[in-house]
Amino acid sequence: MSLDTPRTETRPEPRAETRSEPRPEPRPERLTAHEARQRLEHERNSRLTQLRAIAEAEPSTPDPMASAQRDTVQRVLKEIDAAFTRVQDGRYGDCEGCAKPIPVERLEILPHTRYCVPCQRDAA
Repeated sequence: MSLDTPRTETRPEPRAETRSEPRPEPRPERLTAHEARQRLEHERNSRLTQLRAIAEAEPSTPDPMASAQRDTVQRVLKEIDAAFTRVQDGRYGDCEGCAKPIPVERLEILPHTRYCVPCQRDAA
Protein backbone atom coordinates (compact mmCIF):
# COMPACT_ATOMS: atom_id res chain seq x y z
CA MET A 1 0.00 0.00 0.00
CA SER A 2 1.46 3.33 -0.99
CA LEU A 3 1.03 6.62 0.79
CA ASP A 4 -1.17 7.85 -2.09
CA THR A 5 -3.70 5.05 -1.75
CA PRO A 6 -6.68 5.84 0.45
CA ARG A 7 -7.21 3.52 3.32
CA THR A 8 -10.21 1.28 3.02
CA GLU A 9 -9.85 -0.65 6.21
CA THR A 10 -12.51 -0.05 8.79
CA ARG A 11 -11.91 -0.39 12.45
CA PRO A 12 -14.61 -1.81 14.63
CA GLU A 13 -16.59 0.73 16.62
CA PRO A 14 -15.67 0.80 20.27
CA ARG A 15 -18.23 -1.03 22.34
CA ALA A 16 -20.53 1.05 24.41
CA GLU A 17 -20.20 0.39 28.09
CA THR A 18 -22.72 -2.08 29.29
CA ARG A 19 -22.67 -0.56 32.74
CA SER A 20 -26.12 0.75 33.49
CA GLU A 21 -26.30 4.46 34.17
CA PRO A 22 -28.14 5.43 37.31
CA ARG A 23 -31.63 6.52 36.41
CA PRO A 24 -32.99 9.66 37.97
CA GLU A 25 -35.58 9.10 40.63
CA PRO A 26 -39.10 9.50 39.27
CA ARG A 27 -40.67 12.72 40.45
CA PRO A 28 -43.71 12.34 42.64
CA GLU A 29 -46.99 13.59 41.24
CA ARG A 30 -47.76 15.55 44.39
CA LEU A 31 -45.92 17.33 47.16
CA THR A 32 -46.52 15.96 50.62
CA ALA A 33 -48.33 18.24 53.06
CA HIS A 34 -45.04 18.69 54.93
CA GLU A 35 -43.18 19.71 51.74
CA ALA A 36 -45.98 22.07 50.77
CA ARG A 37 -45.93 23.75 54.20
CA GLN A 38 -42.14 24.13 54.03
CA ARG A 39 -42.29 25.77 50.61
CA LEU A 40 -45.15 28.03 51.66
CA GLU A 41 -43.31 29.06 54.87
CA HIS A 42 -40.24 29.93 52.81
CA GLU A 43 -42.35 31.92 50.36
CA ARG A 44 -44.14 33.73 53.20
CA ASN A 45 -40.84 34.63 54.90
CA SER A 46 -39.43 35.94 51.62
CA ARG A 47 -42.49 38.13 51.04
CA LEU A 48 -42.45 39.47 54.61
CA THR A 49 -38.80 40.41 54.12
CA GLN A 50 -39.75 42.23 50.92
CA LEU A 51 -42.53 44.06 52.73
CA ARG A 52 -40.14 45.20 55.48
CA ALA A 53 -37.61 46.38 52.89
CA ILE A 54 -40.29 48.38 51.06
CA ALA A 55 -41.43 49.96 54.34
CA GLU A 56 -37.87 50.89 55.33
CA ALA A 57 -37.06 52.37 51.92
CA GLU A 58 -40.28 54.37 51.64
CA PRO A 59 -39.66 58.11 51.65
CA SER A 60 -41.84 60.48 53.65
CA THR A 61 -43.70 61.46 50.46
CA PRO A 62 -45.96 58.87 48.82
CA ASP A 63 -44.27 56.87 46.07
CA PRO A 64 -46.65 55.19 43.59
CA MET A 65 -44.06 52.52 42.71
CA ALA A 66 -43.49 51.53 46.35
CA SER A 67 -47.24 51.53 46.92
CA ALA A 68 -47.79 49.19 43.96
CA GLN A 69 -45.01 46.87 45.19
CA ARG A 70 -46.48 46.82 48.69
CA ASP A 71 -49.95 46.02 47.31
CA THR A 72 -48.55 43.17 45.20
CA VAL A 73 -46.65 41.63 48.12
CA GLN A 74 -49.75 41.90 50.35
CA ARG A 75 -51.85 40.19 47.65
CA VAL A 76 -49.32 37.34 47.40
CA LEU A 77 -49.31 36.98 51.20
CA LYS A 78 -53.09 36.51 51.09
CA GLU A 79 -52.65 33.88 48.35
CA ILE A 80 -50.07 32.10 50.54
CA ASP A 81 -52.49 32.09 53.48
CA ALA A 82 -55.17 30.62 51.21
CA ALA A 83 -52.70 27.94 50.10
CA PHE A 84 -52.08 27.00 53.75
CA THR A 85 -55.84 26.55 54.10
CA ARG A 86 -55.89 24.29 51.02
CA VAL A 87 -53.10 22.17 52.55
CA GLN A 88 -55.12 21.84 55.75
CA ASP A 89 -58.29 20.94 53.81
CA GLY A 90 -56.48 18.42 51.60
CA ARG A 91 -57.14 20.42 48.42
CA TYR A 92 -53.57 21.70 47.93
CA GLY A 93 -52.18 20.88 44.50
CA ASP A 94 -55.57 20.51 42.81
CA CYS A 95 -56.32 23.07 40.11
CA GLU A 96 -59.34 25.20 40.99
CA GLY A 97 -60.14 25.53 37.28
CA CYS A 98 -60.12 21.93 36.05
CA ALA A 99 -59.65 19.93 39.30
CA LYS A 100 -56.63 18.09 37.81
CA PRO A 101 -53.40 17.88 39.81
CA ILE A 102 -51.09 20.87 39.35
CA PRO A 103 -47.66 19.61 38.21
CA VAL A 104 -45.11 19.37 41.03
CA GLU A 105 -42.65 21.48 39.04
CA ARG A 106 -45.13 24.36 39.01
CA LEU A 107 -45.81 24.03 42.74
CA GLU A 108 -42.07 24.04 43.44
CA ILE A 109 -41.72 27.34 41.61
CA LEU A 110 -45.00 28.94 42.67
CA PRO A 111 -46.19 27.10 45.79
CA HIS A 112 -49.23 29.31 46.36
CA THR A 113 -50.70 28.86 42.88
CA ARG A 114 -54.33 27.77 42.55
CA TYR A 115 -54.23 26.90 38.86
CA CYS A 116 -52.38 24.74 36.37
CA VAL A 117 -50.79 26.70 33.50
CA PRO A 118 -53.67 26.28 30.99
CA CYS A 119 -56.29 27.35 33.54
CA GLN A 120 -54.10 30.26 34.69
CA ARG A 121 -54.00 31.49 31.09
CA ASP A 122 -57.81 31.26 30.91
CA ALA A 123 -58.20 33.09 34.25
CA ALA A 124 -55.94 35.96 33.19
